[in-house]
Amino acid sequence: MLDEERMALAKYRLERAKDSLKASKILLDDEMFSDSANRSYYAVFYAINALFSLTGKSFKKHTGVITNFGLDYIQTGIIEPEYGHIANLAFRVRTKTDYSDFYVVSKEDVLKQYKNAVKFVDRIEKYLLSQTENS
Repeated sequence: MLDEERMALAKYRLERAKDSLKASKILLDDEMFSDSANRSYYAVFYAINALFSLTGKSFKKHTGVITNFGLDYIQTGIIEPEYGHIANLAFRVRTKTDYSDFYVVSKEDVLKQYKNAVKFVDRIEKYLLSQTENS
């Protein structure tokens, strides 16, 4: 894949992340907390995949995406460790809300999830912009 194609894919995936943030906010405002948590997670997930667009890496499972984000971006110091914590928390909450029948997520937890996702997407966007300027 050419560099221009990789950047276009990264941009597309970042837009999907932003769309997921919008959906998360709407669902949060409508007190649909589990669905809001899901969309916040997907904002983080799409943002991470935007990063992997630059390297051409892809993973079949969500755990692969989260794990390799930690290995490739957190452990190498490219992205600060707090963003690894945000990604892991988002994954755990999303898994509980999607797959545990009797798990009820609180409004406070979902609000935190949403705010973390906004912060995460913003950080990834800044990194992607820095890569565009450097190429």
